[in-house]
Amino acid sequence: MSVKTFAAIDVGSFELTMKIFEFSGKNSMREIDCITQRIDLGTDTYAHGKISNEKMDELCRTLKEFAAIMKSYQVSAYRAYGTSAIRETKNTIIIQDQIEQRTGIRVELLSNSEQRFLDYKSIASKGESFRRIIEGKTAIVDIGGGSIQLSLFDNDTLVSTQNIRLGVLRLQEMVNHLNAKSAQVENLIDELAVAQLATYKKLYLKEREIENIIIVDDYISPWAVRRVYKNSTQTVISISELDELLDMLRHTGTMEAAKKLDISEEKVPLVFISAVLTKRIAQMLEAKQVWAPGVTLSDGMAYEYAEQIKMFRGEHDFAEDIIACAMNISKRYMGSRKRAETLEKLTTTIFDSMKKIHGLGARERLYLRLASILHDCGKYISLVNIGENSYNIIMATEIIGLSHVEREIVANIVRFNHSEFVYYGHMQGQMTLLDKDSYLMIAKLTAILRLANSLDRSHKQKMKGAKAMLQDGKLILTVNTQEDITLEIGFFEASAEFFKEVFSVTPVLKQKKNL
Repeated sequence: MSVKTFAAIDVGSFELTMKIFEFSGKNSMREIDCITQRIDLGTDTYAHGKISNEKMDELCRTLKEFAAIMKSYQVSAYRAYGTSAIRETKNTIIIQDQIEQRTGIRVELLSNSEQRFLDYKSIASKGESFRRIIEGKTAIVDIGGGSIQLSLFDNDTLVSTQNIRLGVLRLQEMVNHLNAKSAQVENLIDELAVAQLATYKKLYLKEREIENIIIVDDYISPWAVRRVYKNSTQTVISISELDELLDMLRHTGTMEAAKKLDISEEKVPLVFISAVLTKRIAQMLEAKQVWAPGVTLSDGMAYEYAEQIKMFRGEHDFAEDIIACAMNISKRYMGSRKRAETLEKLTTTIFDSMKKIHGLGARERLYLRLASILHDCGKYISLVNIGENSYNIIMATEIIGLSHVEREIVANIVRFNHSEFVYYGHMQGQMTLLDKDSYLMIAKLTAILRLANSLDRSHKQKMKGAKAMLQDGKLILTVNTQEDITLEIGFFEASAEFFKEVFSVTPVLKQKKNL
């Protein structure tokens, strides 16, 4: 089997990192080099909304060096991603263009939910350790430069995920802005963090017990990993060890602390902020221990690339985590689980029977499942304009694993399930990131959702064992029920018009009554 070499470039808030990976066979992923360059982009972005010319020059110089290193390794493919330090700039598109023109490297933007999902995949690259820990009551605490992502798992299932703007660099910038003395820093971090964490606990944690915390960061994790090589122990930090680290940082000068931690002096305050945040979160969750697997975004990028080229197949189903996230959003807005499951089954039955016609794949099928689950979340706000209310809820709610564009696709499928379809030409001038291909896909998935929705218009789940078959330009839907489906037939005929317009296929409903 041929060996593939892949480069993962993380344009982070505090550092640029490039990892080179080698794939030599099924489930064989090996890191062969790691190059890191400190460039503090986040401080510029969080303070001024733009990256200075000096930092841009340094960034481009480093990326050109990365390009030369990739050439020396004969890299087969690469991914370069920018996170919050680039994502939150006022002139993001200009920055991306400058980087590409000056270095030849295209830096793509990751939305927060995409970034956290890749971090989550990086943990999964640890294999058995990851699977064993998330089988229990676990929280993944992903501490970045701009924010924290808190994701709760129970029995291998994602229960909830929320983003909190308490990133390490963002907090450091706030503290610097206040001209705080070193003795005041911890109290200021507490005051900035505790109120938001208390709100999070009230809304999402409630009585849930957490046994383990998995920490993903660029600050505590390297320290924990170094301890493995020194002590030959697992990368598990007890709460008492976390206290010892904090105590050392409180009472030791920056230079001495840097030597003890084997890091640069500039990183010491960031390690302290991350340690304080980790300790406060551990207290809030009442967790007993913290696991620091020592992975980075680059590991997640490599894991995802290996999945795409079918050289890596993990046992964990990440698509089901996205579905679980949607189910929890639906629950928050008083959606009916039984109704969502019925719609999901009907839509996927129709989708699968139409593969030769619609030409869509697994990712589009996922959008349809999400739209089925969230189809009427807007009823929580008002029974009038359900489509618009649902659209607004979905666009305002982060769904881990989906980009902003993907979330907009799902939101539009749900909106047009309830309201008149707005054709692409009529959308010009409105704030949207959707292109013509995305809009055509929305039309196809909306037509399927509308048809499925008509089959359960009474919300009584009358249709048992629905089957779909494509035959002679018709979609034959056979339903097994002895109940009166007069209402469903009426709505089915109305929905069939748009379905026929989109696919040039006529839906036909057949009722089968088993005695």
